[in-house]
Amino acid sequence: MTDSFKAIMISRDEDKKQSVGVETLTIDDLMDGDVVVKVEATTVNYKDGLAITGKSPVVRHWPMIPGVDFAGTVEQSDNPDWKPGDKVILNGWGTGETHYGAYAGKSRVKGDWLIARPDSISALDAMAVGTAGYTAMLSVMALERHGITPDRGPVAVTGANGGVGSVAISILAKLGYHVIASTGRMSEEGFLKDLGAAEVIDRAELSEPGRPLGKERWAAAIDSVGSHTLANLLAQTQYGGAVAACGLAQGFDLPTTVMPFILRGVSLLGIDSVMAPKALREEAWARIATDLDASKLASLSTTIGFDDVIDTAHAILDGKVRGRVVIDMAR
Repeated sequence: MTDSFKAIMISRDEDKKQSVGVETLTIDDLMDGDVVVKVEATTVNYKDGLAITGKSPVVRHWPMIPGVDFAGTVEQSDNPDWKPGDKVILNGWGTGETHYGAYAGKSRVKGDWLIARPDSISALDAMAVGTAGYTAMLSVMALERHGITPDRGPVAVTGANGGVGSVAISILAKLGYHVIASTGRMSEEGFLKDLGAAEVIDRAELSEPGRPLGKERWAAAIDSVGSHTLANLLAQTQYGGAVAACGLAQGFDLPTTVMPFILRGVSLLGIDSVMAPKALREEAWARIATDLDASKLASLSTTIGFDDVIDTAHAILDGKVRGRVVIDMAR
């Protein structure tokens, strides 16, 4: 277990100036845990882009290997739930923030953070879904628990070209929902309709300050944007509807009023993918295996190699990435 492997390491100096580079490590360099996993695939999420670029204080332990999720094979285990050869997935639990993350050939983590990868999903496909897609599934499940069924009316999805948005559209469409996709790139209308969107609107309709209440346009929404966009979604949600909030691409503020909540009975559903309990994670991944059209994964994902991760992290924050980015660690 002394073989060396490459890892992306984020460091900062005494003046808190951040730097990012590739280092060669061994197992002995990794943080504590009871399971060692060979990382076969990972992905570049929006949060990973924030960590690598330093545009938001994602990293809370220095130095840090970024990467919030991976799929791989157990190589060594002191945890009774896992044995060498097991195929596993990890999402969240502070990896890439407080615990060394996925952008390395191997990772040592707590076995309690892992779930078994469904047999029908390959490592690369699991990361084509990734934390973004898993978050999208958690959001859909939250709307379902609130009673939002396809016959209730349209469901809006913001950040439609991003990881969460593109997977959410695909899942909702397969389940029979009428999906309204909001995007800042109207040139991608064809792509979004291929994923299953029935309508595509310009994000400018939602991104500016709006009225406390507007015309009721949708029964529910999945939002990865926050700020004025989330406020406008709430203001235009139908009576008794709900909005699942899972991101802050526009901002973490929420400039709204109580009016959607007390006059229309709208509910705001918070979605946390990082610390979600294991049973909920397993349910989400089981649903992904059945409710996400596998044929859509190829169209909504791009595969890169380890050496392309840093450049891609910058591109995702610049809005130049469509859908999901998968990192094949064997490349």
